[in-house]
Order: sequence, then C-alpha cells, then structure tokens
Amino acid sequence: MGSRAGRHEADDRERGSAVVEFVFLGVLLLIPVVYLVLTVAQLQGGSFAVVGAADQAAKVYVDAATPAQGEERAREAVRIALSDFGFSQDQAAMEISCSAQCLAPGSLVSVVVRLEVPLPLMPATAGSSPAAATVDAAATQIVERYG
Repeated sequence: MGSRAGRHEADDRERGSAVVEFVFLGVLLLIPVVYLVLTVAQLQGGSFAVVGAADQAAKVYVDAATPAQGEERAREAVRIALSDFGFSQDQAAMEISCSAQCLAPGSLVSVVVRLEVPLPLMPATAGSSPAAATVDAAATQIVERYG
C-alpha cells in the first residue's frame, strides 16, 4: 500500500505541467511565425504596389501633353498606387527614362519604381523605419504615333 500512495503523490505533482509547457512553447514558437507571415505579407503588398505604380505611371506619362505634365501625372499615379497598399510616396523612388526625345511619337517611355518596404510593427526612429527589403518594378509604354 505504501508504494501506491507514493505513486499517487508523484502523479499529483506532475499534473498540469504539460499544459503549462504546451502553452508556453506554443506562444514562444507562434510569435516568430506570426511575425514572419506579417513580414511576407508586407513584402507581397509592396511588390503589388510597385508593379501597379510603375504601370500606371508609364501609361499616364505617355498621354501627357508635355514632359513636365507627364512627370507630374506619373508622380501622382505612383502616390495613389502606393497609398492603395498602405505605403507613402516618401518610401519610394521613381525614375523615368525615354528611348528618344520624351513624348516624341513612337518613342519608348520606361518608368522604374523602387520601394523600401518597412518591417511590420517596427516604430520609425529618426524619421525612418527599418526596411525588410527593397522591391522594384519597371514598365514601358510606347508614345502613340498618331496621338
């Protein structure tokens, strides 16, 4: 009988510790996985944003009357496309290049948009936040010959 009583006392001491360990390890492992998913989602959103921004900027540039008006419209298109995905224009850079004279009939206009994708849930320090990566996209449009 003494051995049974000793066994029950040992069982009583062990009860509940598995649940505590499971919860502790679950939370400990779940937090990095959730942060990884948030970071990948942020990068994917940044990728979609620059593709749309470059495409729209090239399209509105070739429809402008002057290169200055085209650049202004392109910057506005980039701002709108980035804001649709929750990014600001301050995080991005846009480059416009032309194959010949800009807006000459038949010339090619290329727009490259680069975006510094910030790490999620990280506060901005000294006006900038740490970047997870830089994503970029390029788009090219032809200026219509008979526009």
